[in-house]
This record gives sequence, C-alpha cells and structure tokens, in this order.
Amino acid sequence: MMADFNQILDAGDVEGGIINAVVEIPAGSNHKIEWDRQLGVMKLDRVEPAIFAKPTNYGFIPQTLDEDGDELDILIITDQPLTTGIYLKARIIGVMKFMDDGEVDDKIVAVPEDDRHNGNAIKSLADVPAQLIKQIEFHFNHYKDLKKAGTTQVTHWGDVDEAKAVIRESQQRWKDQ
Repeated sequence: MMADFNQILDAGDVEGGIINAVVEIPAGSNHKIEWDRQLGVMKLDRVEPAIFAKPTNYGFIPQTLDEDGDELDILIITDQPLTTGIYLKARIIGVMKFMDDGEVDDKIVAVPEDDRHNGNAIKSLADVPAQLIKQIEFHFNHYKDLKKAGTTQVTHWGDVDEAKAVIRESQQRWKDQ
C-alpha cells in the first residue's frame, strides 16, 4: 500500500506558484491510471485506444477537490514521461478550462519547478510551443469520441492567476468536505 498523498502532502505554495503534484499517468500512456482515495493505491481504471495516449503527464494536486468530486487534475509538461506514483514540486503556468459530460473538470498546467534541461524557460503558457497546446486541446476535445462523441470540450486557456484561483477554490472544497 502506498502512503496517502492527501495525508502527507498539501497543495503546496499556491500563491508562490509552486505546487505539489502526484503523477497518475505518464506522458504517452493510454492506460487510465487513477489514485483511489479510499484504498490508498494507484489503480488501472481502463485501457484507452492507443490513439488517445496522453500528450503530457497527468496527475493531481493533493488536498484539492474539483467540481467533479475528484482531486484537481494537473498536466505536467516534460520532455520525458514521469513515473506513476511519484511526487514533484511543479511551477504553475496556466489552466485549461474543461467540460466533461457537462461537469467542470479543469486541468492545471505546470512544469517541474527545477527543470535544468530547458533552463527553467517555461514560465507561462506563452512559453509552451503552440503545436503542443494544439495537441493537448485536440486530445481533450476528442479522447472520448469512440465511446461518447461530443461530450468533452476545452472552453479556454487561462493564465497563472486564473489557475491559482481554480486551485484555491478546489482547496476550499477539500476543506469543506
């Protein structure tokens, strides 16, 4: 059994822009791996078609709850996939506002806090290659098309301040549960 991330970690320094993140799905994987809060383990929920492999690492921010009842999702941009179950400090660079089957399911966008490979060059969404932003948006607009087409929609991309507001709201939902 793993440690309960929500008991040993909090969301981090939201105001300072450096948050704690836990990786569920490595970039390039089509395995839908999820943190099971009740069991305290990572579990394989399903295997998606290979064409819907994640364009970024995918995980969550501890001690947060999004409007869908799950921890707030985070997309972590790295050149190489990160491993399921690892924790890292991540720099907030924006938010992808997202609807999934009528529910708000926003995704915070981040990079590792200390990324010496690129000289910590990515500070905002404007620093991310436009093609990668298009690929992420395409993925999330279409990854459920074979099962239930038209049920997901990226509504817009927000800056660091908007991302921090989403995190603060999710922290409050966690405290209120």
